[in-house]
Amino acid sequence: MAEKQKEFPCGAKNSGPGSIEMARKVLEIEARTLADLTGRLDTRFERAIDALLACRGRVVVTGMGKSGLIGQKISATFSSTGTPSFFLHPAEALHGDLGRLVRDDILIALSYGGETEELLRLLDTVKRLGITLVTLTGNTSSTLAQASDVVIDAGVPQEACPLGLAPTASTTAMLALGDALAMALLEKRGFSEEDYANLHPAGGLGLKLRRVENLMHTGDAIPRVEPSTRVPEVIYEMSRKGFGVTTVVDGEGRLAGFVSDGDLRRFFEREGNRALSLTAADCMTASPATINRKELATEALNIMEARKITSLPVVDAQGKLEGVLHIHDLWTTQMF
Repeated sequence: MAEKQKEFPCGAKNSGPGSIEMARKVLEIEARTLADLTGRLDTRFERAIDALLACRGRVVVTGMGKSGLIGQKISATFSSTGTPSFFLHPAEALHGDLGRLVRDDILIALSYGGETEELLRLLDTVKRLGITLVTLTGNTSSTLAQASDVVIDAGVPQEACPLGLAPTASTTAMLALGDALAMALLEKRGFSEEDYANLHPAGGLGLKLRRVENLMHTGDAIPRVEPSTRVPEVIYEMSRKGFGVTTVVDGEGRLAGFVSDGDLRRFFEREGNRALSLTAADCMTASPATINRKELATEALNIMEARKITSLPVVDAQGKLEGVLHIHDLWTTQMF
């Protein structure tokens, strides 16, 4: 039976090979644009990174129209990777928002032609405050470029628009250069996964980057016995707490060992009925895998998968037991 074609309103028709070919051409042009940018990176990019590293204020990003939309994303990327940043709309700046700029800021201006009137009218204030100006432009001879401390060439051979009018390849170039600045700065500053977790406590990323201390079981929920605890009581504690494991803790609260279902099965196979008269010290794993409460939950999962275990004791630097993390705690957070 032939597939029924979906009818579109207003006389539109299903996309045919012509639309797919156009889409491929757009992607090919933009891919070539990025490849070309890679070969044109030079010392001006390094100077921009040095200026960003030296900034004691905020990284302010500005641009009009499509460049402004790209600028908002670039600013958000800086903020999410540890660089305080905000977007300044140039038209709003001329009506009072110039007061948001302070002397220690750095301004990144996006203008493909470099002659955007609203941006040029900001120059007096930028110079008066001594703010470093970094410009991303396709016209390195423009008025804006000539007034800048650092100019990054964002020129493209052609737009992906078949009319040659709509900003397409040029906005892709600016967005990619903004990402490149943010990532190079991130690396220079030594921004870590832990830092990223602090800035992304919510959403899917936040869940994936949560720390062990946010997920572990503590207090009375921890299954624990002493080394001298008899095996029947060890089994009872494992069952009562519902983890299928128990920690073994000495009189000073330090982790002495760990007992899992697998440990008990192997112990009974080896000792037979005699096992019931022995103690936790006789059946425990004396040097179990552990984790610190400040580690990321992803690291806990890596350890569990590598060791083929389902629970991890959480200990401090002195080896004192602080909690227990079960693999179900990771699954229920929908982290992975």
